[in-house]
Amino acid sequence: MIIIYIVSWTLLKYYSYIVIANVVISWLVAFNILNTGNRFVYMVLDFTYRMTEPLLNKIRRFLPNLGAFDISPVILLMLIWIIQMCMEYYIRPIL
Repeated sequence: MIIIYIVSWTLLKYYSYIVIANVVISWLVAFNILNTGNRFVYMVLDFTYRMTEPLLNKIRRFLPNLGAFDISPVILLMLIWIIQMCMEYYIRPIL
């Protein structure tokens, strides 16, 4: 049981890092600091996009249109942190 807890905690932590990386890289591409013509930048951006878009699209369905502002990554990070806090508070004491 403790292995499942540790693995899920670690996956949530790494997934939050991927969401943050996706946001930062997309900002850098939008401001022309990074060029997607660079193969490494494109691969990292594509990887983070493929990992985060399924959940972000589900969140965007419930959000109102805010124009150029996309707050779905913030909501996703908050959900991840809430899940981690619940795991810490409810599951860890019984292990």
